[in-house]
Amino acid sequence: MHVTMTVIAVLAWLQLKHYVADYLLQPGWMLETKGDLRRIGGYAHAGIHAFASIPAYLIARLGPADVTCLVLLEFTAHYLIDYAKAHVSSRILAGPDRRVYWALHGGDQLMHQLTYTGLIAAAGSL
Repeated sequence: MHVTMTVIAVLAWLQLKHYVADYLLQPGWMLETKGDLRRIGGYAHAGIHAFASIPAYLIARLGPADVTCLVLLEFTAHYLIDYAKAHVSSRILAGPDRRVYWALHGGDQLMHQLTYTGLIAAAGSL
């Protein structure tokens, strides 16, 4: 597959996966416990994201060691982004009727998309 098409396919998979993992596969117990290091919600959510990215890395024809490295990087980044958002959100106490809520939500989503940019760059250098 041409390099450009591979990058587009990987990016499309990561974005589709992100939508499914964040909006369709995230029950309340995950949402409620993402800001607590002692509870499993944030870890489970980050794990779904990281493992669901494996097909993207296979599209890029990466080997097992490289896939494992990228999965661990994504897991860590996703967990930390969500953990930070949970802590900031808990201090602000804003609902969807307030502008700050949407600014935090958008910032969270931007950080995840920038993570994908970094993962694609890393995959391209492997």
